[in-house]
Amino acid sequence: MAKITRVEQAVPIIKTKKKVAAYARISMESERMNHSLSTQISYYSSLIQKNPDWQYAGVFADDGISGTGIAKRDEFKRMIKAADNGEIDIILTKSIQRFARNTVDLLETVRHLKNIGVEVRFEKEHINSMSGDGELMLTILASFAQEESRSISDNVKWGTRKRFEQGIPNGRFQIYGYRWDGDHLVVEPKEAKIVKMIFDDFLNGLSAESTEKKLEKMGIKSYKGQHFSNTSIRHILSNITYTGNLLFQKEYVSDPITGKCKINRGELPQYFVENTHEAIIPMETYQAVQKERERRRELGALANWSINTSCFTSKIKCGICGKSYRRSGKRQRKDPNDVYYIWICRTKSEKGANYCSGKSIPEKTLKAVCAEVLGMDEFDDTVFSEKVEYITVLGKDTLKFNFYDCSVLEKKWKSTAKTDCWTEERRIAWGELHKHKSTNPNRRRFYEFTGFIKCGQCGENFRSQGTKLKDGTQIRTWHCGRNCGNISVRDDILKDMVCDVLGLDEFSEERMDTELEKIMVDGQMITFQFQDGHTENLEYVKPKKKGTKHTDEFKEYMRELMTTKWKEGKMRNAKKSNDNSGNDKPIHSFTD
Repeated sequence: MAKITRVEQAVPIIKTKKKVAAYARISMESERMNHSLSTQISYYSSLIQKNPDWQYAGVFADDGISGTGIAKRDEFKRMIKAADNGEIDIILTKSIQRFARNTVDLLETVRHLKNIGVEVRFEKEHINSMSGDGELMLTILASFAQEESRSISDNVKWGTRKRFEQGIPNGRFQIYGYRWDGDHLVVEPKEAKIVKMIFDDFLNGLSAESTEKKLEKMGIKSYKGQHFSNTSIRHILSNITYTGNLLFQKEYVSDPITGKCKINRGELPQYFVENTHEAIIPMETYQAVQKERERRRELGALANWSINTSCFTSKIKCGICGKSYRRSGKRQRKDPNDVYYIWICRTKSEKGANYCSGKSIPEKTLKAVCAEVLGMDEFDDTVFSEKVEYITVLGKDTLKFNFYDCSVLEKKWKSTAKTDCWTEERRIAWGELHKHKSTNPNRRRFYEFTGFIKCGQCGENFRSQGTKLKDGTQIRTWHCGRNCGNISVRDDILKDMVCDVLGLDEFSEERMDTELEKIMVDGQMITFQFQDGHTENLEYVKPKKKGTKHTDEFKEYMRELMTTKWKEGKMRNAKKSNDNSGNDKPIHSFTD
């Protein structure tokens, strides 16, 4: 018999294509030494699309951006985001230098891509991030790339310094008041007038903040058409370029990897080039401004006449955070011209007690303690300024005096603010002021009858208290402030009684204030005293307490429950009676 074998149809296996992208970059310092960016893009686009196993995922390219960091490389960040979204399986790049010159950024990025299954291939070094020795080779070569970046930076700096030595500036910088005409700075007349005004105002005592407000009112804008800030004004005042001279290397880049600039305070040589362009400000004026800036810097806030200062300004220091104390004033309600001053830690004043718990000091107390320490009958601010360098506030009751003669003295202090402020006459007046709603400063916290109801037994004002009933109803009751035993009255019932004596259909606080002087409560008798002198008496009837109203179902349930309990009790009593009768013993009589 013939052997028959069934041949199954083979199912073709469809191979999934890899999604491949490429990254290209050129920087300013290496632009001439490498292929143009368009050449790199064309090369990678053709390479990916020719491979039948690859799916084109795009070419990401950054133009003219250094590889020492990632923050400014928008296309690089967009590529990483696409990889995170699963849109890329393989990334091609020409070399490690194109991908990153910072070793830390390179390794962190490659490890992140490796963790999400994305492979990075470096063509020049023949390195695959997924291979076993890939990360080791990357670490070594990335270090070389980083050091090469440092070497390039040093070469650039060397070239820059050589140009400085020849009096050639490093590029065409932007400066308010000048414009570039070829290789020369030319005065901009309109802006030059503003520069002269800024210097003159400063020598006349105006601060940078005052000049800022002045320029804003005049509608003057900065070099870029923005708001003229006080920072820009200070920069103009310190810029020697306005004298017709140039000073090179005022700042320098401390680290080419981070790219952070520092002010040159003698770490590197500077180059002063004279008479390079037309001056706007004479050298004498510029030097006078620098001396004035130094003087104001030493004086601190005392140098600014627009700030309300005293002899204590910048001299009271917080022992907790080290910040200076500031003066805070509060006008008295009794006499608006009388201001009560205290000195409070700047941190506490701006951020609150959670950030600094430094003790605040009344100015009167501060002056009294200083006068005692300096041996004066009355405080003298001139003597204080000459002898005391600064005072440190320690704890809650100690001031540490630091004198100019280098001596130190600690002195305990105690606030006398309450005794200074709350005399007996003022206490009585303040109490009367708060008794009446018409004169009370916190009117929004009081009710219609505040200061209106008097106790007929002791003469004290009635006070209110809110209560919430079981059914959720809110009621307000009024009772004697001394709790002398007089009754309390309900707010709603009292309003109805006011309507009765005034003949109103609805309670009106305005009508009550106009026609009634006060309400006296004496037991059940309520006396309404009118503004014209006559009185009317009404009896206060206490409201009956409302019981709980039960439903018919609940009443029937309670009847059945009580009947059952009554029957069970009757059966227990009958059983006890039977038990007691069965235990009775017969009584026998014995005779001799």
